[in-house]
Amino acid sequence: MITKIYRVKGTFIMGEEAHKFVKEYKATCEADIEEKIYERFGSKHGINRNQINIKEITEIAPEDVVDPILKEIL
Repeated sequence: MITKIYRVKGTFIMGEEAHKFVKEYKATCEADIEEKIYERFGSKHGINRNQINIKEITEIAPEDVVDPILKEIL
């Protein structure tokens, strides 16, 4: 399987406030990305899947990565 890089944009509800997010991850498909977002936000912020709204998942080129940790891995 070929690993691709995706940029994910969306919002999540924590308390009474909505917060925007942009994350970049390596994965084999978009379904894996969705699962990673739900897992990481759930464990880090203690929120449920219904509090996370993924608005956009875009495949990006390695040279377009801005996340410093992901850049180092590549």
